[in-house]
Amino acid sequence: MPELPDVTVYIEAIERRVAGEVLNRLRLLSPFVLRTVEPSPADVENKRVTGVRRIGKRIVIALEGELFIVIHLMIAGRFRWNQKPPGKIGLAAFEFSSGTLVLTEAGSKRRASIHIVRGEKALRAMDPGGLEVPGISLDDFRAALTRERHTLKRTLTDPHVFSGIGNSYSDEILHRARLSPVQLTTNLDEEEIERLWRATRETLADWTDRLRKEAGEGFPEKVTAFRDGMAVHGRYGKPCPDCGTPVQHIVYADIETNYCARCQTGGKLLADRALSRLLHGDWPKSIDEL
Repeated sequence: MPELPDVTVYIEAIERRVAGEVLNRLRLLSPFVLRTVEPSPADVENKRVTGVRRIGKRIVIALEGELFIVIHLMIAGRFRWNQKPPGKIGLAAFEFSSGTLVLTEAGSKRRASIHIVRGEKALRAMDPGGLEVPGISLDDFRAALTRERHTLKRTLTDPHVFSGIGNSYSDEILHRARLSPVQLTTNLDEEEIERLWRATRETLADWTDRLRKEAGEGFPEKVTAFRDGMAVHGRYGKPCPDCGTPVQHIVYADIETNYCARCQTGGKLLADRALSRLLHGDWPKSIDEL
């Protein structure tokens, strides 16, 4: 799923192309992508774009008359610019006076969505309420992090706690912070909280800058959860860039968490719910035993 760095670069690219332009037509290519009835697609046509913004992982195209098109890409949703809508994966085409923005979604499941709402109040109702990390203070970060007792992985990816962080960048944040993904939020000391605060801000800023440079003035074409240069995410079995130890993973509810046992868990292997139950006593307890 595109996360804060990817969504930010998408927004910048879209805004450069459509800000101040008129949306001539919203063409729906899938009957399931639009999740609202009122306002209708006809209501947003021939309206001028007043801005493009982000709410969590959602992209918002603001139009005159306080109309908002809210797009959630989910896992496989992507944008294309000035390309012919592909037959099977095309969901919608936004035909602006400057060009056409096409929404696609790979795979058979249709999870990406479009909502059309009127007024700032209706738009705010779609905001999960997570704090924006780029400008967050240490005190605010600490308060949000420790409000409830959960694992670091779960809390970082909770949109009601922090905005725009998902599976990919939470792995990278925790590796940079040298913290276990299953460490409980209420068991961190002050130094660990500050380390995580810095790692969260730095990881998102570094990757936003990297993706921004990669796209340049062009439209982002290679939006993916697995990128060259990531330390642990999507790198199961490959060497950790800092210590050379093979990256490990655990899988729970179809969510894969990647980590370095040497850098993050003191050499301890985390129990994968499926494999460790299957192997019982044969499950290795440490990276050295593995």
